[in-house]
Amino acid sequence: MTRIVYLNGDYIPDHEAMISIFDRAVNFGDAIYDVAGVLDGKLIDFEHHMQRYFNSLQKLSIESPLTRDEILQAFRQLVKLNRLDEGLVYMQVTRGVAERDFVWPEGIKPNVFMFTQAKQAGENDAGRNGVKLASAVDIRWARRDIKSVNLLGQVLVKQAAHEAGAYEALMVDGEGYVTECGSTSFFMVHDGEILTRPLNNDILPGVTRRAILALCAINDLKLSETRFTLEQALHADEAFISGASSYVLPVIQIDDREISGGKPGPITLRLREIYLEHVRASLI
Repeated sequence: MTRIVYLNGDYIPDHEAMISIFDRAVNFGDAIYDVAGVLDGKLIDFEHHMQRYFNSLQKLSIESPLTRDEILQAFRQLVKLNRLDEGLVYMQVTRGVAERDFVWPEGIKPNVFMFTQAKQAGENDAGRNGVKLASAVDIRWARRDIKSVNLLGQVLVKQAAHEAGAYEALMVDGEGYVTECGSTSFFMVHDGEILTRPLNNDILPGVTRRAILALCAINDLKLSETRFTLEQALHADEAFISGASSYVLPVIQIDDREISGGKPGPITLRLREIYLEHVRASLI
């Protein structure tokens, strides 16, 4: 079925959408993206996604081609045109088209495109039964705080995890500390306390992660931002991952070791329920 996508102000069938081979996203990965979840035909955490979007652009010195209101209008229009009830809306902004040179020219005009993707994250087997992770060395570039399209490191570790029969890759830095997963944030539970790596350039500032931290504070769930090793994660009482495309997903196995007896833990299940309630109450 043909999707309607957005390209530089136009809504067109997906097979008609094209960008130049001289776009800097093609030649250098010189672009950023963001994504908002959709549930019941409405947007999840839109404002926080916009904060991250504008922050990413600022860090790469790319001027946004659209205002916040124009993006909201476009997202809603794509949801409507594609009759999307649950899934995602992706937006990518490239620096633009120029002769191939590492140094970009002044006055270059950004390109922007958006598309929807249907995906059921609220009610599925992964949410009910949990998922498996496979550990991998974190081989990404050093500015992981920018949501850029430089995703080759994630592609490689997620492909390896897939071939190992795992749902997602759990990345570990050179010192043996867990950073995050290929496209999700990672949390472990130890002695009733939820642990996740602190925000810095080492990890992406996940919007779902941000919501979880706030919800833990509101619901008296103890949470600390601290580094922990893969070995500690392997001996966690519970573990879970979070993201716009997965919400809160229980982790029941890392590599060959079962977590929480091979089934979702009580704190994880409670937090998943709390998060879904929060989402439905804050849709726009």
